[in-house]
Amino acid sequence: MKKHPYQNPTGVPAYTGLLLISPFIIGAVIFTVYPFVCSFILGMTESSISRELRFTGLKNYAEMFRSDSFRNALSVTVKYALILVPLKLIVSLLTAMLLNAEIKGMRFFRTAFYLPSILGSNLAVVIMWQYLFKSKGLVNQLLGLCGAAPVSWYGDSRYALFIIVLLRLWEFGSTMLIFFTALRDIPSEYYEAARVDGCGAVRSFFSITLPQLKNVIFINLVLQTIAALQEFNAPYMITGGNPMKSTYTIGMLIYDEMFAYSDIGSANAVSWVLFAFITLTVVILFRITGRLREEKI
Repeated sequence: MKKHPYQNPTGVPAYTGLLLISPFIIGAVIFTVYPFVCSFILGMTESSISRELRFTGLKNYAEMFRSDSFRNALSVTVKYALILVPLKLIVSLLTAMLLNAEIKGMRFFRTAFYLPSILGSNLAVVIMWQYLFKSKGLVNQLLGLCGAAPVSWYGDSRYALFIIVLLRLWEFGSTMLIFFTALRDIPSEYYEAARVDGCGAVRSFFSITLPQLKNVIFINLVLQTIAALQEFNAPYMITGGNPMKSTYTIGMLIYDEMFAYSDIGSANAVSWVLFAFITLTVVILFRITGRLREEKI
């Protein structure tokens, strides 16, 4: 029997696969590609809920880079990411190593440490955090017992960002779980051979554990950097960007431009600048860590 020219070697029409994935393609075009293109176009327009759309080219971008509010938001966002991401990676890795120990009852602690990452910045967590750090909250009460003066956590710009960092640091469960899974995949023979050669725990960590986890560390680094640069929920719900906009992130700026000022064009322009900044940051991370990730043990 002669094979139809549009059939593959198994006799199935060549377009069958395309037909089967067509719902995904249609959904991606409607819900991803189309909004993506519209956002880019709106970023070059002067548009709001009350005004008609008018093309202005790069005017929104020029005004944005001259804006003190944008520069402050970018500075806060970068500062926040530089503080949070290294701390979160270190705490997650050390906790994963502790939970990797074969000790009775360790499953309970694995679940307990992962639970905060499920809760996220919901209302209950926000209320708890506000109680902990308010003027007469639990943290200041503990400081008083130690003889230290109370701290104005929400009123002092030196400490306000610390509250947001601490909340996200507390939610390290997902990062820890990735490290924990990778630690399980390291052959135990490596550590046994190291002990025979007289290597201690510290030497084994730097000679075996870290080299084996380098790709996983990079994955967590990229994921956590992207999440930190997109931060919105925690500062919006806990501090509102205050005091003196010391916790005012790019995500909050986009929200205000869109919903507080009804400036659709500027909101989309800031969104595209944030997208470009995140893309550039990830590319730089790839370049910096590329050679290190390719090296063999």
